Amino acid sequence: MKSVKIRVSQNIPELLDVLSSMLVSAPKFLDKTGWLPFRNLDYVFQQLNQGLNHNRRTLGEERYHQLMGISDQMRALFEADPEDKTGETTKGCKIIHEMEDILNQARQRA
Repeated sequence: MKSVKIRVSQNIPELLDVLSSMLVSAPKFLDKTGWLPFRNLDYVFQQLNQGLNHNRRTLGEERYHQLMGISDQMRALFEADPEDKTGETTKGCKIIHEMEDILNQARQRA
């Protein structure tokens, strides 16, 4: 199978777009259109984490490490509730909103 190139967010608005798409497709992050058959939980979190790393200078070290920790926490919640039945997915979605707030604060300061 051909390896898939991950689209890395180049700025904070693009990171916010990734988070918005995560809200819609949680907890499995599968593409239902057929256009992105490679899209899954691993792909989405690699995309998010690589985007955070790419924007590390803009975010600042403290905020970057905070967001990476939140990303790990969020992934664990989605993995724990793949069928969206135990409430962990809802907790993960709330964390997405927290990340959006942090990114919006960073965008205002940049």
